[in-house]
Amino acid sequence: MDSFWDFFWLSISIFFFVAYLIVLFQIIGDLFRDQELSGWFKAVWILFLLFVPFLTALVYLIFRGKGMAERNLASARAAQADAESYIRSVSAGAGSPADEIARAKSLHDAGVIDDAEFAALKAKALG
Repeated sequence: MDSFWDFFWLSISIFFFVAYLIVLFQIIGDLFRDQELSGWFKAVWILFLLFVPFLTALVYLIFRGKGMAERNLASARAAQADAESYIRSVSAGAGSPADEIARAKSLHDAGVIDDAEFAALKAKALG
C-alpha cells in the first residue's frame, strides 16, 4: 500500500466482492430450494453464473427475486414451526411436578421402583 487511496479502493473492492459472493450463494441456495424449476434449468442458471456472473446474478434477481423472497420466507416459517413443535413436545414431556409424582407413584404401586427411588423421584420433581 503506497497511499491511503490504495487502501481505500482495496477496501471498497473487497466489500463489493464479499457482497457479490453473498448474493451468489443466496442465488445458488434458492436454485436448489426451488421445487418447481427443473434440473435442466437449474444447470443452465449455474452455467450462466459461472461464465457471465454479474449479468446473470442481476437478471436472476430481477426476474426471480420475488419468488426468491417467498421461498426464503416459507423456509423460515417452516423452520420456526419445526422449532416450536419441538419445544412443545419437549416441554409437554416433562409435565408438572404433580404429574411426575403421580407417574412415580404409579411405578411404585406397580412395584417397578422401590421406596428409595420413589423418594428420589419425588424430591427431583419438587426440587
